[in-house]
Amino acid sequence: MTETAVPEPSPEQAALFARVRRMMLIAGVTTALAISAVLIAVGYRLFKSEGRAAEASDITATLPKGAKIVATAVAGDRLVITLDVGGTMEIRTFDAHTLKPAGRLRFANEP
Repeated sequence: MTETAVPEPSPEQAALFARVRRMMLIAGVTTALAISAVLIAVGYRLFKSEGRAAEASDITATLPKGAKIVATAVAGDRLVITLDVGGTMEIRTFDAHTLKPAGRLRFANEP
C-alpha cells in the first residue's frame, strides 16, 4: 500500500488556515451564546407563568340591584364588563390574571 505524502503548507496557507479556525471559533461561540440566551428566555417565561396559574380561584362580583350585563370583552390584561344600571351605562374593568377590580367608568347625562 502506498501512502500519499501530504506536503507541508506554505506560510501563506498556514496563516489562512489559522484565520479560518479563528473565524470558526468566533462563529461557534456566538451561536452558543445565542442559543443559550433563547433557552434562558424560554425557561424564564415558563417558570414565570407557572405562578399565575396557581392564583386562580372562585370570585363573586356583586352588581348593584337591577343591574344587567350588556356586554363583556377582553382588552389586553383586562376583563371589561358593560352594565346597564337603572338606565345608565357603566363599564367595570378587572385584572384578567387576578380578577381584582381595576376601574369603573360611569356615564351620566348632563343636567
